[in-house]
Amino acid sequence: MKLIQKIRRLLTEPLQAQINQVQAQINQVQEQLRQAKADNAATKLVMGAGLTKLARQATSMKEAEFKVFSQFGDDGIIQYLISWVKPSLDTFVEFGVEDYEEANTRFLLMNNNWKGLIIDGSSTFIDFIKSSTFYWRYSLKAVASFVTAENINQLLVDNGITGQIGLLSIDIDGNDYWVWKAITAVEADIVVIEYNSLFGSDRAITIPYQPDFMREQAHYSYLYFGASLPALCDLAIEKGYAFVGCNQAGNNAYFVKKEKLNGLTALSAKEGYVYSRFRESRDQAGQMSMLDGVERSPLIAGLPVINTKTNREEYL
Repeated sequence: MKLIQKIRRLLTEPLQAQINQVQAQINQVQEQLRQAKADNAATKLVMGAGLTKLARQATSMKEAEFKVFSQFGDDGIIQYLISWVKPSLDTFVEFGVEDYEEANTRFLLMNNNWKGLIIDGSSTFIDFIKSSTFYWRYSLKAVASFVTAENINQLLVDNGITGQIGLLSIDIDGNDYWVWKAITAVEADIVVIEYNSLFGSDRAITIPYQPDFMREQAHYSYLYFGASLPALCDLAIEKGYAFVGCNQAGNNAYFVKKEKLNGLTALSAKEGYVYSRFRESRDQAGQMSMLDGVERSPLIAGLPVINTKTNREEYL
């Protein structure tokens, strides 16, 4: 029996040594990647600080756009708007952040030293954020929760965010209209919310509310989600906001409390509407089909939407 155990040990020890060596190499590469990402973020912050000065001198949102951590040019727009609005509190809330590598509030956090709450439905993404070096360096709280109209206010209250805040960013690829409509726990000076440009600039419509809505399950194309810009503009008026424009990518709309405009021009949905040109459509196999422009709309024709003026079901 002892002989068998000795033979097994002789056979397995070299293999275990190789496994340990490979794991050590993997750990080393992962650490190098983490350091490279940290160095890259530091470089981007230096560049962003210079771009911020230019954005604050811009004469329009379009001129102010730049990207550091946002998906498109939203970092610049936000810097431009806070220079006009001068929010009373340097606190933000953003939900739908994924791993926070591309987000509307990360530059605010790291460049302006704002504090805030971020929420995402994936605990994997939230764990990744909490393991990042910037998480302990700034006043940031990350929470894993699937956001719905029913739970959003309690989520805010439970995490100590109530009343006045500086900025609210909503991008959940689905019930964006319904969740913003439900929010009463906070009142932001600036609201950034995703709209679906394929729904057009004429109709005030949104997807029907479904608490467990998931874009990738609702329709294979990934194009059936969210609300039209006119629907969000109507809701904004109800909440005391003015629409001040969209980013050039045609996916985010910006609203400012009317009493905080400080000279910013309020726009109609028609005046500020931007048609998106990015190509994120999928085919029925789930692969990106990258359809351009008007090629996308026929894919979602006939799907149900709610007219937010009448609260009746219509179709695309």
